[in-house]
Amino acid sequence: MAVKEATEQKFTKYEIARMIGARALQISMGAPFLVKLSEEEIKALRYNPIEIAKLEFEKGVIPITVKRPENAAK
Repeated sequence: MAVKEATEQKFTKYEIARMIGARALQISMGAPFLVKLSEEEIKALRYNPIEIAKLEFEKGVIPITVKRPENAAK
């Protein structure tokens, strides 16, 4: 899976979904993009906040962390 390869830390699919969803909400509410996108790239993504958040996640620039309990199974 390309998403997991792009990050240093291993995330579960649920953590990835939560981070992308939270970032997409921020973008939809007017937060600036954390990656440089040309107008053509934004049009190619069809102005979709989820796709933009996925791109940010793949580049490893989403400013969201995951805090796990100390006794979590590995």
